Amino acid sequence: MIKKRNDVADVAWGLGFVLLAWASFYLGDASGERALMVCLLVSIWGVRLAWHIYWRNRGKPEDYRYQQWRIEWGKWFYLRSYLQVYLLQGALLFSIVLPVLLINRNNGGSLNSLDFIGLAVWLLGFYFETVADAQLARFTKDPANKGKLLQRGLWAYSRHPNYFGEISQWWGIWLVALSVPFGAFTIIGPLTITYLILHVSGIPMLEKKMEKNHEFAEYKKKTSRFIPWPPCTISSR
Repeated sequence: MIKKRNDVADVAWGLGFVLLAWASFYLGDASGERALMVCLLVSIWGVRLAWHIYWRNRGKPEDYRYQQWRIEWGKWFYLRSYLQVYLLQGALLFSIVLPVLLINRNNGGSLNSLDFIGLAVWLLGFYFETVADAQLARFTKDPANKGKLLQRGLWAYSRHPNYFGEISQWWGIWLVALSVPFGAFTIIGPLTITYLILHVSGIPMLEKKMEKNHEFAEYKKKTSRFIPWPPCTISSR
C-alpha cells in the first residue's frame, strides 16, 4: 500500500522460500549434509530470483498483470489483493517448499547417489533459468530490439527456458527428499510449481501477452512451448 504496487510480492516470492528453509533448518534441529545442501540451494535460487525481479522492475510501472487486477477488482482491490496475492501466495509457497521442510525434520545419513542425481537436476535447472534470464535482459536492454521477440540462445529451443529451469530445480530438490522417510509424499511441491507455471500464472498469462506481437505466430510454430528441443515446425510440445 505504501509503494502502491502489488508486484513487490514477486520480489518477496524467492525470499519467502529462503526464510522457510532456514527457519525449518534451525527449528527442526536439522543436521547433516543433506539439510545444509538443500537450504543452500534454495538460498541461491531465492536470492538470485528476488534480485533479478527487483532489478527488472526498478524504475518501471507496476507489472501489467497487477495493473489489470486493479481495474478488474475495483473497490474490492485491497481485500482481494490481501487474499489472492499475499495469503494465497504464502499457501502456495508453503506447498512448494514441503520437500525442504521434510528434509530439515530428518537428520538422515550421508549423501547418496539419489542426492547427487537431484543435485545434477537442480544444477541443470539453475543453468537454464539464470542463462535464459540473462539473455532476455540483454535483449530487452537493446533499443534495436524494441517490438521484437528473443529467438536466440536458449530461447531458440524453448519459448520459456527460464520456467523450464525453475521447475527443474524443484524436481531436483524433490529427488533429494526421496532419501528421507516419507519423502515421496512431498511430490505435491514440484507438482504445485509445475501446474502453476504451465497452466495458471506463468506460461498462459505470458503467452497471452506475446500473442500481440506479430512475430509470435511464427515463433510458436518452430519453437517448443516448454521442454527445450531443437527448432522445428511442430508447436505446443
